Amino acid sequence: MKLALFNDFRLGAVTEDGIVDVTAALPYPHDPDPVTAGWWRALCRDFPGLATDLKTVAEAGTPVPLEQVRLREPVLNPSKIIACACNYRDHVEEMHAVQERTLGHVESWMMDFDVFLKSPSAISGPTEDIVLPAEVVAAGQEIHHESELVIVIGAGGKDIPEGEALDHVLGYTIGLDITVRSAADRSRRKSYDTFAPIGPWITTADEAGDPADFEIDLVLNGDDHRQHVHTKDLITPIPAIISYASRMMTLLPGDVVFTGAPPGVGPISAGDVLETRISRLGDMTLRVR
Repeated sequence: MKLALFNDFRLGAVTEDGIVDVTAALPYPHDPDPVTAGWWRALCRDFPGLATDLKTVAEAGTPVPLEQVRLREPVLNPSKIIACACNYRDHVEEMHAVQERTLGHVESWMMDFDVFLKSPSAISGPTEDIVLPAEVVAAGQEIHHESELVIVIGAGGKDIPEGEALDHVLGYTIGLDITVRSAADRSRRKSYDTFAPIGPWITTADEAGDPADFEIDLVLNGDDHRQHVHTKDLITPIPAIISYASRMMTLLPGDVVFTGAPPGVGPISAGDVLETRISRLGDMTLRVR
């Protein structure tokens, strides 16, 4: 299934003809407040047992064209965003030049794969603008796009074995890890409001297929094709990411995992338009202001 949140955070199933409201199929009361919407995390946890009812309602319902609804971010108030650093070899290579230009030297410890936390309040939806912080722009610091495959956790867990990791995935979506290039801590540079656009929906794991077989692209302003990569090129693949992160922190239903920036990162400015797409998952077009 393709699960979307729309309008006042109703749950929708995306079909070829539009979006069908399947909120009534949930066994929990619908809470439109994203701060208190525990039903969303319960859905992530319980999806295998709810999938049949959701599909039945989706097949019987009347689709509404996507252009007639407001698509929201397809996650609600996750306990954390986990993000991967240095997970494509070509990106590691390009970061040497980026750091020389923006920092005046290379931080060697930042060239190794690891995970860090990004603030959940940075999340925005597929129809919202990316807002550049005035003080960062005034300081002349570069702000970069990083288009990434994003995992949404279903059943959480601690110390998850790699061989069982994909059983803990609800599905996959598209995300941009917007980043200030400076000497500050990663979490600080990447946690401004709107610095984690996610969408347009979640494609559940059973429909999405092999997570090592996605193709990621980002195009700037219609003709500048900046990023293109296959997820088979990840240094640390999806099961290993989930297992590694779960050894440090318990993964909870609805948690979000950014899997790492492909090569081709670059600066964005007010007025830019970013189109990011991942094969079998969809695409988003986001404006920068």
